[in-house]
Amino acid sequence: MLDRVLRNRRTPVPREELLHELECSEPTLYRLIREMRFYLNAPIEWDDERRGYYYKREGESDSYQLPGLWFNSKELQALLVFDRLFEELGPGLLGEHLAALSKRITELLQHKRLGLNEAARRVRVLGMASRPAGRCFQTLASATLQRRKLRIVYHGRARDRVTERVISPQRLVHYRDSGLLDAYCHKRNALRTFSVDRVLEASEIPEAANEIPDDELDEYFASSYGIFSGKADKTAVLRFSAERARWVADERWHPRQVGQFLTDGRYELRIPYRHDEELVMDILRHGREVEVVAPPALRESVRKALRDALSQYEQTSS
Repeated sequence: MLDRVLRNRRTPVPREELLHELECSEPTLYRLIREMRFYLNAPIEWDDERRGYYYKREGESDSYQLPGLWFNSKELQALLVFDRLFEELGPGLLGEHLAALSKRITELLQHKRLGLNEAARRVRVLGMASRPAGRCFQTLASATLQRRKLRIVYHGRARDRVTERVISPQRLVHYRDSGLLDAYCHKRNALRTFSVDRVLEASEIPEAANEIPDDELDEYFASSYGIFSGKADKTAVLRFSAERARWVADERWHPRQVGQFLTDGRYELRIPYRHDEELVMDILRHGREVEVVAPPALRESVRKALRDALSQYEQTSS
């Protein structure tokens, strides 16, 4: 109400008129003015000559607007976590457009009366083996949101090969502290996943991107384990020791996983997958606390990886 009265007047509004419009007492009016100044950055000024309050304007086109979003303390704390995540992503399209919101959230968190002044110091987002977003992130993000095709120069790690191709971007994915781009590759006529940091060059093409239905994208990219695409055609059966079960039972390895405790306290986890490279790496980090029960090919892959690792330590130094 106070905002509406001040916004609609080009001249200072007397205190008595504000009290009448707001139907409140003087202490309430002063509290509203104080909170709007401190918490909402409202440019409320007092004109001593004309004895009234007004919105300070720098120019004719300058007009203060109340924030369109209102948050309680818990919502602001959640936004702070997202703010830290965006910082971890590095400079890019999202950081540029959310800079004003990020600045305002930080200002609000610093007000002791909101009880959020500790949040900025106490919340940390730690990455493990994270990779930078890459210099082409902004172009990739823009094309994905604007639904435009892209021409990219891409360096694939697996084959150490540089290729040029046209793609229709579908989704940006933040996975294990790395950026990925799910896209339809017109060179291969198939869906592919690209590491954002390995895109060496990127430019938008003034053509609409091919649209792939969400259920088809989910079936191709999300049905199998990890980042390896393709529909899952195998199920890994893992059994964890009773001690490790206390941790693994609360972990989410895959959206379609199935887990159960066994009578001896161990925990059995069933995970759909297609390619076993990433799954083997995750199994190895549990060492002797896990056993691969099935399928035989996965069990052999883990056995070979353990044997090869052991051989590194059994070799005598020359």
